[in-house]
This record gives sequence, structure tokens and C-alpha cells, in this order.
Amino acid sequence: MSTAQTLALGAIAGFTIFLGLPIGRMQNVTTGTKAFLAATATGVLIFLFWDVMSGAVGPVETALEEGRGGRFAWLAFLLTAGFFTGLMSLVYYDTWMKRRRRRAFLGPGAASTAEFEHDHHFTGMSPARWLAIFIATGIGLHNFSEGLAIGQSAASDQVSLAIVLIIGFGLHNATEGLGICAPLAGDKERPSWGFLGLLGLIGGAPTFFGTLVGQFWVNEPVSILFFALAAGSILYVVMELLNVGRVLASKTLVTWGVLFGLVLGFGTDFILVAAGV
Repeated sequence: MSTAQTLALGAIAGFTIFLGLPIGRMQNVTTGTKAFLAATATGVLIFLFWDVMSGAVGPVETALEEGRGGRFAWLAFLLTAGFFTGLMSLVYYDTWMKRRRRRAFLGPGAASTAEFEHDHHFTGMSPARWLAIFIATGIGLHNFSEGLAIGQSAASDQVSLAIVLIIGFGLHNATEGLGICAPLAGDKERPSWGFLGLLGLIGGAPTFFGTLVGQFWVNEPVSILFFALAAGSILYVVMELLNVGRVLASKTLVTWGVLFGLVLGFGTDFILVAAGV
């Protein structure tokens, strides 16, 4: 497989995230539907959290089992620093942003689609839109790591593995598009196609750039760092979406949505397992 073909397929894998974005322009969505969509996105993200943490922790455990103390300490540091940065940077940024708003949100600091207020002087965006951006950012970090896996597989002449990864990641990205836009469904102000396109680029374009980097540069510590950054940011988004669910609907409905999202996440992952990866 040529470099151009690998990059083209990596771009396709990232582009599938756009398939779920039109849901963000849905209007007249009931509160229950909105909560179920948010909960489904939460389930998909919980799967992704498990997926990226497995990728980050695996090499660290291997270094420890092999008795390579210095390498273990270095990789463990990258894992911890990446996770801390991915999680706490979003926490402190969100806290700073809320302090700049003139009116406090409902609830103990949790942004939700029910807590809608524009501050055009400062941000010009609702909490639902900021939450969508946070989700896209976390998924983008995760997708960069996926792109690294695609590029590194192709660079190692594992063409069949690279193709299977592209198919599997493409399916995952299609569900991630739904997750990004779940907070926007039924928002008071319908998001523009341009804003949805921006979300798609934030979440999907890193797959292409990861493929580009992985094609020419294989580096395990960098992969661990990006996996850890993705895990931390995804955990933050999961906490925010669970807060949305608690505001909008019953625990039973939210639990069903989370379960459905987990099934979607693991279901698409089983395609890779069935292919013998």
C-alpha cells in the first residue's frame, strides 16, 4: 500500500464522523430523547475510555514486567502527566469560563443543555455548544491515537491490519459523530452547518494527521502520551454528560442510554476481533 493510499484511507476513516453530525440540527426534540442521546454518547465514550486506557497502560505494564525500571518510570510519568493534563485542563478551563459568565448555572457546576444562557460579549456560545466542543476535543485526541495505529501498521507492511483498523475506526467514528452532537439536539438555537463542520474537523481530522505521523514516525512514548491525554479528556466529558442526564431525565432512562452506547462501542470493536486483529 502506497503512502498516498494509506493517507487517503486514513482520511476516510476520520470523515465518517460527519455521518452523525446532522443530528445536531434536529428541532422539537423531547427532553427524554435528548437525555437518551446524551446517555448513549456517554456509553460510547465510556467504551472509548476503556479502549484508550488499555492502549496507554499496556506498554507501561510490559516495561514493569520486563524489569526495565528506568523505562517503566519514564512511561508511567508520561501516562500520569498526560491523563492529568487531559482531565484537569478541561476542568480548570470550564471553571474559568463559568466565572466569566454573569449568571451562575443551575446545579453544582455542571453544564447542561437545560442551563441555556448566551453571553455574547464573552463567548457567544451556549453551554450545549461548549460541551459539544469538549466532546469533539476528547474524541479528536483519541482519533489521533487511532491514526497513529493505522500509519504504523502500514509503515510496518501490515497492510491487512491497516485496512481492518481503518474499517473498524471508521465505524467507531460514525457513532462518535452522534455523541458529539447529542447535547445540541433540540437546542434553542439550531447550530449552523459551519459549526457542525468545525466539530467534525476537531473530532475527525486528527485521524488523518495521526495516520500521517504514524506513517513516518513510530514512537511508543508519544502514543502513550496521546492515549493518556485522550483518556483524561474523555473522562471529563463523561462526567459532564452524566450531569446532563441527571438534569433531564430519570436514572432508568439514562442507564438504558448508557447501556445502548456501550453496546454500540463494543459491537463495532468486535469487528476487529472477528477479523483476527
